[in-house]
Amino acid sequence: MTFTADVSYESPTRQGPPLVYATQSEVTMVRPNKLRVISPGDGPASEFYYDGKIMLAYAPAENLVAVADAPATIDATLEAAFDRAGIYFPFTDVIVTDPYKDLSDGLTLAYYVGQSHVIGGITTDIVAYVTNRVFIQAWIGADDKLPRILRAIYLDDKLQQRHILVLSNWKLNPEVAADAFGTPAAAAAATHMNFDHPTAAPPQGAKPPAGAAENKPQQ
Repeated sequence: MTFTADVSYESPTRQGPPLVYATQSEVTMVRPNKLRVISPGDGPASEFYYDGKIMLAYAPAENLVAVADAPATIDATLEAAFDRAGIYFPFTDVIVTDPYKDLSDGLTLAYYVGQSHVIGGITTDIVAYVTNRVFIQAWIGADDKLPRILRAIYLDDKLQQRHILVLSNWKLNPEVAADAFGTPAAAAAATHMNFDHPTAAPPQGAKPPAGAAENKPQQ
């Protein structure tokens, strides 16, 4: 299947009201072991490829690529990408093999709100639920059962910032090119780096690159 994922999230300001930032991803997947996520922006552009054997993350603006052996399924690869490099896609719960299991493992509350006729030009069922301390309101196609909007608020977030995922351009069982999940030529020529988690401590004795600003006390 293929779809477009538009994600917007709030970030606090000194003035109080939050700013909203957004990203977009074009997603292509073939079960059980093919996935491609192209995210042109906003923010740093990135590309992620998984062909059943390797996973590859490519930053075109920086011309950097990381490649590693990957597990045999999309589910396991998504988990490996998160554990090794902090790579997380907001639509992960939608593309795992068993979305209901992923949702219900931490489910503490769920109820039906009603129907809407204004989302994506179709009739959607509106449900609200709490899972893993996240309150989510979801609009799901009444006929095709495809999610259209998920609006989330983390209950432990004192600012109650909103995260909104809009899913569109759904295509089920489309024709997908055989090389859609392979290494693109630009990534193959990019500078290689390792997958590392963003919170990992730098190697012992590591120094900032030449020209980097030094931490100096303010005067």
